[in-house]
Amino acid sequence: MREQQNFYYGGDYNPEQWDESVWLEDMRLMKKAGVNYVSVNIFSWAKLQPNEETYDFTTLDKIMNMLAENRIGADLATGTAAPPAWIARKYPDSLPVDVDGVRLLPGSRQHYCPNSEDYARLAGALTRKVAERYHDHPALVMWHINNEYGCHIGECYCGKCQTEFQVWLKGKYETVEQLNVSWSTDFWSQRYYEWEEIFLPGKTPTYANPNQQVDFKRFMSDSLLDLYKMERDIIREFSADIPIMTNLMGLHKPIDGFKWGAEMDLVSWDAYPDPYDEIPYAQFMAHDLTRSLKKKPFLLMEQAASAVNWRSQNGAKTPGIMRLWSYESVAHGADGIMFFQWRASQGGAEKFHSGMVPHSGDEESRNFKEVAELGQELKRLDELVGSEFDAQVAIIFDWENWWALELDSKPSDLVTYMRQLLAYYKVLHRLNVRVDFVHPNEDLSGYKLVFAPASYQVSREFADKVASYVEQGGHFVANFFSGIVDENERVYLGGYPGAYRDVLGIYVEEFAPMKRGTTHQIQTAYGDVDIAVWEEVIHLRGAKAIASFKDGYVAGMPAVTVNQHGAGTAYYVGTQPETAYLEQLLRDCLDAADITPPFAVPAGVEVTARQKGETTYYFFLNHTDKTQVFDIGGTFAELINSENISNFMTLPAHDVKILKK
Repeated sequence: MREQQNFYYGGDYNPEQWDESVWLEDMRLMKKAGVNYVSVNIFSWAKLQPNEETYDFTTLDKIMNMLAENRIGADLATGTAAPPAWIARKYPDSLPVDVDGVRLLPGSRQHYCPNSEDYARLAGALTRKVAERYHDHPALVMWHINNEYGCHIGECYCGKCQTEFQVWLKGKYETVEQLNVSWSTDFWSQRYYEWEEIFLPGKTPTYANPNQQVDFKRFMSDSLLDLYKMERDIIREFSADIPIMTNLMGLHKPIDGFKWGAEMDLVSWDAYPDPYDEIPYAQFMAHDLTRSLKKKPFLLMEQAASAVNWRSQNGAKTPGIMRLWSYESVAHGADGIMFFQWRASQGGAEKFHSGMVPHSGDEESRNFKEVAELGQELKRLDELVGSEFDAQVAIIFDWENWWALELDSKPSDLVTYMRQLLAYYKVLHRLNVRVDFVHPNEDLSGYKLVFAPASYQVSREFADKVASYVEQGGHFVANFFSGIVDENERVYLGGYPGAYRDVLGIYVEEFAPMKRGTTHQIQTAYGDVDIAVWEEVIHLRGAKAIASFKDGYVAGMPAVTVNQHGAGTAYYVGTQPETAYLEQLLRDCLDAADITPPFAVPAGVEVTARQKGETTYYFFLNHTDKTQVFDIGGTFAELINSENISNFMTLPAHDVKILKK
């Protein structure tokens, strides 16, 4: 693959929406803003192909040539994200069907069934035309396939999907009898004798089979991935050294990001934090997750310059926030910052979504001035490109566990994957601990401390990996409702948390989920602490209790435990404690693992680092609305402003500094 040399900066560019008289002004403003990279042709299928027999590349030719003349790189999309209306008219079965059996209509976007043969054939034909025409164009720097797979159509319930689901199941299980075992179909007389007897898990009288539901989610993610791979493989016939990717969506449930990351040359995602959130930790977590899909730098493919248009209330990013949150992504591994979109649209469903250029076109507007200032700053950071993110802590992330955990018929619907992951991630972020997200198939040995919150569905293979990791000196933290079932949704017998029972040194006899809104307490070495959501009956089998429940019939029983297992330790948190206690507990875990942040900084100041060879780049981000002054213990070169800083750093509100060592 061709290596990236410069930091990418730009946006989603849609000149086909505008009269050509605007295009030259766009080029002038892009240069002023430091733009060197734009994505084009994402939603241009209808423009490129007015009917099945005719292709018209006149406009796209002009756009690509204009970008080349102005030395702006093109992230060229295949244009397959929104089929033209004539496809729906000519091939109505290409439209998706929802769980209620309603066939969805064109007039929006992403209106295609992931298993439609007509859509795949036509999308493949368009991709071939685009790849053949532009594979050696001087503007081309990257290929962009489709757009935000599964954003609106993560599942389809049409007859074609049912047939393909049966084929997919046969490929996975080989025999119907093996499927019956894996799905536990002797419960409720669900046993199958022929593949054709298996329906999609749509509207059923009551709870559908759990593993059938998870397999359907696996199948739909795979179906969308097959579409991506089909287009990618066509492009590869013409373009051997240009990177190929699509834009993912971070904490996006329908798409198994680790599977997708393995099929992409680099990963990117679209980040839209809510400006009403003081610190949008979920978006920050998604940066780390996206980077972790390949353990390599990523691209922030879309963000808003200010407000979006699709929330019920669309707050504006106040002065300095767009810049701060942009640098947050760079601090966690981004090698490019992109916006949706370059110029705010005059019409259409997203006309009130902010652009790099606002509706006024005013170069003195706050919006454009901040965009231009950031673009000029980023030109000074090319040496960061390709630098790595060195994490000592891992959080296990598994899409299949996410799907299984949040099915119906569970002890409590208050236990959700994101809520549990965020509880731990927020604390680690505040403590300035660098985190990778790790798939259960990955090696754990490079991490000093591993967290597995809400790891409800766990394979025996991963459980053995955890046991070996701890035996050899690793430190492991799990919490309630973890290690409960295997990959076929079958409960580990012998007591919870089945898969982790031995390494944790405990036996959970019974779950006692708490009523919504209820608060109880646990007794800890740091005083009494409020808890919510969950209690349970824990028996010690080698572990030591470091906190105990105070209320109800579980009063006096262990609530938080630690177990020495070989050369390492394993912690178990049998409830959802308040943040202050969780932070103290995690400090203890970090101390046990000998992990310390690189600098001592005030609360609200984030410090993280990227590494290239022998050089370390430290990022300091002030998430508070006050100037912070603190000791950095030496002299460093600061990259953004090209200055030296000695001993004490003064970091204004919402400001960023990057120190080089």
